[in-house]
Amino acid sequence: MMVQGVTAGILVVGIGGNNGVTLLAGQIANRDKLSWETGPGRVSANWFGCLTQIPPRGVHGGVGFQGRYEGLASADKAAIGGWDIRSTKLGQALYDCRVLEPDLVRQVREEMDGMDIMPGVWDPSFIGESQHETALNVVSGKDNSSTRCRLERIRRDIRMWKEKNNVDGHITVIWSASVERPSEAEYKSADELLDAIYDDANTDDISPSVLYAAASALEGCSFVNGGSQNTLSAAMTSLFEQSYRQPDAPSTSALSKFAPYSSCPAYCLGTDFKAGQTKFKTAAVEYLRALGLSPRVIASSNHLGNNDMLNLTQKKTLDAKMRVKSDIFGPWQEDDLDHKVSVMYTPYIGDEKRDYVEYTSFGFLSSPHTMVTYTRCMDSILCVPLMVDAAIWCDYFVNHKV
Repeated sequence: MMVQGVTAGILVVGIGGNNGVTLLAGQIANRDKLSWETGPGRVSANWFGCLTQIPPRGVHGGVGFQGRYEGLASADKAAIGGWDIRSTKLGQALYDCRVLEPDLVRQVREEMDGMDIMPGVWDPSFIGESQHETALNVVSGKDNSSTRCRLERIRRDIRMWKEKNNVDGHITVIWSASVERPSEAEYKSADELLDAIYDDANTDDISPSVLYAAASALEGCSFVNGGSQNTLSAAMTSLFEQSYRQPDAPSTSALSKFAPYSSCPAYCLGTDFKAGQTKFKTAAVEYLRALGLSPRVIASSNHLGNNDMLNLTQKKTLDAKMRVKSDIFGPWQEDDLDHKVSVMYTPYIGDEKRDYVEYTSFGFLSSPHTMVTYTRCMDSILCVPLMVDAAIWCDYFVNHKV
């Protein structure tokens, strides 16, 4: 999506998924100042939930940052595009996902149907079998003949997209595609990682998300991992270090094999989007601990019926998600805490995630204290603000040499 006066770029891996199309629809709605009918009444476009896009509120300013920092980009003017292994037109995908109100979908659908979708790099072994049948928009031929060729295709896509959309700010690539199973490949350094990618005879277990991340670093783009797979590692972090990607890299360095490359600053961050149950759960337990209580049992369940949850019906991808959901209390060293997590795929519910959590703690004289929370919200409505804020902050930090 090309916008006049572009300052920042956002490239989404999985642009046709619920998060991607909700982000695009939200930008159009805000750009064109749309309004639409809902059950309770008529509402107008806003960036609620996006801390970089809302102004400070209240006596002490609250958490909004728009207008507080000079040079903080407007999401209205960002260029947004991306890849997807599915060929469904983006307006149709928005209609199919049933996240937004029909009156809003009606107003943005035609424009979204005309947007380009770049073919995605994929490896069927990394995602659930439920995703294979619709993978009709994938990189093929010579560009898919080796790990190195797939990486170079992604780099070429980034450069061409940047030129086509006249992006004069920083680009952030966001993984919002299906959760992958964990990769078994491990590397100790950026050189080891790049050597493995470059070697056409290499058979290491290198995931598509690792290729997107590495390509981002080589093109001077930031990378946000919105999945729970193990994309980021010490080797990947080293690749993003500006000190590693210097223009005068020695010819013996693996980096020289991928010249020309960008020496611009870039960031890598994230392990899954956490704006719903898991994020609130950490805040709730901190609240209990601040009261001096001793958490003993946290039993939680969530169910929804979107494509991401369908992908998690396979054990190989579910394991990656459960690792992230189960490890959140590790740093607090609550040895007696019994933490149980259950996730369920319920097609009828669609994108509306429903969470139920019961917290039981010991209070004074070990008397039990129980608290229950119940949350309902469209999953994409929680994730999109994280995508926006991550990209806008990356752009700001790079431009201000933070």
